[in-house]
Amino acid sequence: MKITVLGSGGQIGAYLVDYLREKGHYVYEFDKNNTPHEDLTLIPNTLLEERIAGSDFVFFLAFDVGGSRYLKKYQHTFKFIDNNTRMMANVFGLLEKYNKRFVFASSQMSNMSYSPYGVMKRVGELYTTALNGLIVKFWNVYGIERDHEKAHVITDFIRRGFEEGEFEMLTDGTEERQFLYAEDCCEALETIMENYTDFKPEDPLHITSFRSTSIKEIAELIQGQFNLIGRYDVKIKPGLAKDSVQMDKRNEADNYIFGWWIPKTGIDKGIAKVFEEMRKNYETN
Repeated sequence: MKITVLGSGGQIGAYLVDYLREKGHYVYEFDKNNTPHEDLTLIPNTLLEERIAGSDFVFFLAFDVGGSRYLKKYQHTFKFIDNNTRMMANVFGLLEKYNKRFVFASSQMSNMSYSPYGVMKRVGELYTTALNGLIVKFWNVYGIERDHEKAHVITDFIRRGFEEGEFEMLTDGTEERQFLYAEDCCEALETIMENYTDFKPEDPLHITSFRSTSIKEIAELIQGQFNLIGRYDVKIKPGLAKDSVQMDKRNEADNYIFGWWIPKTGIDKGIAKVFEEMRKNYETN
């Protein structure tokens, strides 16, 4: 099958490209970090049109997004809103033109109207429903990340541990999140693609571990990885504030997808894998 991955250089996309190729699929990568011609905000974009027209399936994973530090700094800016608006108008227009099967990557924040990021994701969901595509909602997928500015909590803590000898939490760490290892996420996306006709646009396709872990526990697991390599000097520096994210009461993971897919990797094993990969990079550089 010919598959286009939009956002192929991102946290999920990079894993998905490798995963699908290992499964024997022909994968078109598409990411602005590869070349300026792969910028999804470029309208018109003849290369994008060629890729979508020539594909059997499209994964729309690209978005101007990052971890909590990035969102806090940028999500209220004109550039953030403009980038995501242009990206969606461009991609969804071509998906409609060529009547392609596709998955749009949304978020559990799509019902949070106070968040520009959440609003943008909700707009993407409306586009997807109108085109009879499928919506998936990711819950804190983690894995290797290239862009430190957009890093999420797990990779951010590991990086700061190696570079600064400590990692500081934005809060006191008592808040809980559901974290999913990127390779499990890839398996879920492949499963949805292969069983595409089983689903409807309104189906609650939540891709998560369905297990909650506090940020404090995440920090302690990462500190434990440093201890295993003899780095007993790496410290956790808790913040004083409580979590300021207003989680909507409707934001509970729906396990509807269990009929097709179940996550496999526990948080401890997933963190150990990411830590080992990042450690290799630091030891060779």
